Amino acid sequence: MNRRNILAIILATVTALSGVSQVNTLKSCIDNGLENNYSLKIVRNDEKTAANNATIANAGYLPEVNFSAGYSGTLDNTNTTARSTGEVSKERGVADHTLHAGLDLNWTLFDGFKIQANYSRLQELKRQSETITRIAIEDYVAGIASEYYNFVQQKVRMKNLEYAVELSRERMRIVYERYIIGQGSKLEYKQAQVDFNADRTESIKQREMLASSRIRLKELMGDHNVKEAFDVVDSIIVVENKLDFDSLWSYTLEHNTSILKAAQNRTLAELDMKTVSSRDYPYLKLNAGYGYTYNKYGINATSKRSNWGADFGITLGMKIFDGNRSRERRNARIAVENAELEQRNLELNLYADLCDLWQAYENNLRLLELERENVKTARENHEIACERNLLGDLAGIEMREAQKSLLDAEERLLETEYDTKICEISLLLISGKILTYLN
Repeated sequence: MNRRNILAIILATVTALSGVSQVNTLKSCIDNGLENNYSLKIVRNDEKTAANNATIANAGYLPEVNFSAGYSGTLDNTNTTARSTGEVSKERGVADHTLHAGLDLNWTLFDGFKIQANYSRLQELKRQSETITRIAIEDYVAGIASEYYNFVQQKVRMKNLEYAVELSRERMRIVYERYIIGQGSKLEYKQAQVDFNADRTESIKQREMLASSRIRLKELMGDHNVKEAFDVVDSIIVVENKLDFDSLWSYTLEHNTSILKAAQNRTLAELDMKTVSSRDYPYLKLNAGYGYTYNKYGINATSKRSNWGADFGITLGMKIFDGNRSRERRNARIAVENAELEQRNLELNLYADLCDLWQAYENNLRLLELERENVKTARENHEIACERNLLGDLAGIEMREAQKSLLDAEERLLETEYDTKICEISLLLISGKILTYLN
């Protein structure tokens, strides 16, 4: 039996014994969230809408065909007086009927490259919608990863506080036995009780914090059963210490979704400029039709007439004057310039953010080494204090100080690990590498 199978059996056994219905990895939490999170579903639907709009028909490449049919009729009464004789002829209830039906086709063959610009714009909007979806997914992955490691942090803190409660309980037992046999004071026993109750209070408060983190994590996953038992595989926060600033910045310039979106905004501004410039060119339109007309006359020399056939034509034209052309052209140029400036400003802001996070990341790595040493020293100090306390060579208050020093050292280490992990997640998010958590 290989090591992986052994670990799987152990994990299943622990799950069964603890009554926990779910034990999740970070990847399983992310996968469930990507499938069930409602905000992501809305963004994906918006992406589908943009894809549906990016068609040649919506851009104006295809002709427009209309069918029309109608009926009209007249019912007249007529008095006609002859000039020569003055004789009056009367006609009553004269009915004329007209029935028509036909197909009309209108097709813009050329519109100064406006159609091509419209199609390119729709395609760019489709790509931008995909980028927006990716931005939402990256933000989501970063958010759920942060909450996942917050849950791990709360778990470890809960474990540390429960251990502190056990230590205080054992200390209270020892002090009580000494008090019974007359080797200890009642004051020391009462102080041990106070310390024990204080540790239990912190443990109860921490249980609430752990439950809140679990609820938030399940909410991000789109899980409605937030009250169900839930746990994660990780019991420690593993920090990545092999990141490189230069490679992160290089990757940021190529893959950061905000930069990609800014570049797409610039392309859209340039396409809007082409749309405005299209009015400088002539346009060419084709129109054609096929129809049928039926007439029935009440008193005409012809009683009935039917016409059917095709008509067609082509129109070449050009706008000579448009009062808004000059203003819109200037505004389009300004929009292109603004898009370029926004992209450069975004790159500057991202570089500053990356430098700031990198400095915090390196500083936290140094703190991490220091806090690990502190925990090691505090644990050794606590072990010595326990031995001396059993021998009756150490006062209860000094024992409590040693215990508190160990708990504080473990808390500082835990906070530093979590802060370092958040810096790591933020660096991966800015550089566009955050989706590596999906692997």
